[in-house]
Amino acid sequence: MPHQRFPKIKILALAPHEIKFILSDTDTSVANTLRRIMIGEVPTLAIDLVELHENSTVLNDEYIAHRLGLVPIRYQAPDSLRGGDVHGAFLSHRECVCYERCPRCSVEFELDVDYDTVNPTREDVDDADEVMAPLTVTSKDLKSNNEYVAPAHFLNQDEQDESQDDGIAIVKIGPGQRLKLKAIARMGISKEHAKWCAVAVATYRFWPIITINQ
Repeated sequence: MPHQRFPKIKILALAPHEIKFILSDTDTSVANTLRRIMIGEVPTLAIDLVELHENSTVLNDEYIAHRLGLVPIRYQAPDSLRGGDVHGAFLSHRECVCYERCPRCSVEFELDVDYDTVNPTREDVDDADEVMAPLTVTSKDLKSNNEYVAPAHFLNQDEQDESQDDGIAIVKIGPGQRLKLKAIARMGISKEHAKWCAVAVATYRFWPIITINQ
């Protein structure tokens, strides 16, 4: 019979968005199990449904929908400057009693970018030879109907300063092309689909116990 273990947890720091603790009297399998639960069962928002009204880009509808699903969606509580807990603000669409969707279980995004309309007003084109340069459709073009929910365009300010685009690139369009769609974001967990995987990471490292002999 294998040796029975009794894992112990000592909490070092506890905050609304972060916890640090020491797991002892066990092995890495238990630590990795906790890590996978934190990643796989933390509810997040992600685009789940896409209704395309016009798509004349080089990518077909399935590629566009797949890329939209991978755009991280951030919920910011009204009384906080950081990301909030979506589990307390939204219901799963399977638990909601609405007929199809409602503000309690979903967030609606709209995107409408027409190259011929936007190109004359572009500020990033200075050279006359670049007047017909491709236009990048990014997550910045997604307009939410919920003021507390928006795509997380960048991780931090440094990443934003180094980026060539205003947000996460979705597709490039050229003259005569247009992308118009409506997307529905819902709450879910990554155990159901990887698009609901939490952007924050859960990690662990060994904490050595050093004993000095006299």
